[in-house]
Amino acid sequence: MDSLSLPDGKSVPLRHVQTLVVGSGAAGLNAAVQLHRRGVTDILILTEGLQAGTSINTGSDKQTYYKLSLCDNDNDSPREMAETFFSGGSMHGDLALVEASCSARGFLNLVELGVRFPTDAYGQFVGYKTDHDPRKRATSVGPYTSKEMCLRLIDEVKRRGIEVVEQRTVAAIATIPQNDERGNDGGAENNAEDNEGDFQCRNHRAVGVVALTHAAELEAYAAENIIYAVGGPGGLYKTSVYPAIHTGAIGVALLAGAAAQSLPECQYGLASTKFRWNVSGTYMQVIPKFVSTDADGVSNPREFLREAFDAVGDMNSMVFLKGYQWPFDPRKAIGGSSLVDILVYQETVLRGRRVFLDFRENPEGFAFDALSDEA
Repeated sequence: MDSLSLPDGKSVPLRHVQTLVVGSGAAGLNAAVQLHRRGVTDILILTEGLQAGTSINTGSDKQTYYKLSLCDNDNDSPREMAETFFSGGSMHGDLALVEASCSARGFLNLVELGVRFPTDAYGQFVGYKTDHDPRKRATSVGPYTSKEMCLRLIDEVKRRGIEVVEQRTVAAIATIPQNDERGNDGGAENNAEDNEGDFQCRNHRAVGVVALTHAAELEAYAAENIIYAVGGPGGLYKTSVYPAIHTGAIGVALLAGAAAQSLPECQYGLASTKFRWNVSGTYMQVIPKFVSTDADGVSNPREFLREAFDAVGDMNSMVFLKGYQWPFDPRKAIGGSSLVDILVYQETVLRGRRVFLDFRENPEGFAFDALSDEA
């Protein structure tokens, strides 16, 4: 192993590898497997831990995998699926089309690795509708779908002998200047004519990373190719579904000059606190009673949602709709189900109270005939 000299005269170990995969969630693991299948064998996966990321640690009542419809007469196409992605308003159209076009291939890859997605008697992969989905594209193997995906991918990584280095947190991405398509040399004098926040992405190339071991020692990794598969902005999920161990490393890429895309599409919503769990689906569709208490979890209990709705039927309908509209959506904050998220935030963060879902009895004044048609 080589060493890298630092400005202060010290040196750190330096490892060379053709392809460095940062992160060991389902995306990073699959990237390594797919490259290995195509003849790229000099691969190293750098990770906080195979058991430490979000994919392998989070769940909900039926954690959903989203794919192209593959059952019976469910009309669908890559173009239509791409338009569904694009209609959210934050996803680049080319990325939407690529994701849709490769959807069936990616899904069937997981099937071949042993993820047991449900089928009917004829082997068709049945699906169901979820939020913002005009087709039955969703499927699930239960509350830990992404965990099962990771476990099967880890098996394949080990079977192929792909090296994994654990207990590492990336602290910085190393870049070098390079000529851009206009013939500039990537120097600082060209920054002004580039779009703000974009010049490094176009004039610099990532060539390696500096990582911190869990023993607080620095290491350097040089790579021809870097696949940065660290998930979304971890801080956004501090009170939501990310496991506490997950630090989130997307900020490191942004500091190095990467241009972010589709971040508004990161999904977050109501989650339990004792274990990281999406409070979605069935949890909301049985219409629990929302109760808040003082910080001790006992004193001064009250149902707090009612004061924000004109009628009790409106309140209960919005609670029901949170079941399949789990992600917070600002377009649903006024007169929609995301008002529930805001009310919980006010109660917990602004007022310092605790919020519980009580499944033992109906909310006060509950009546089925008062629910909206959709509920």
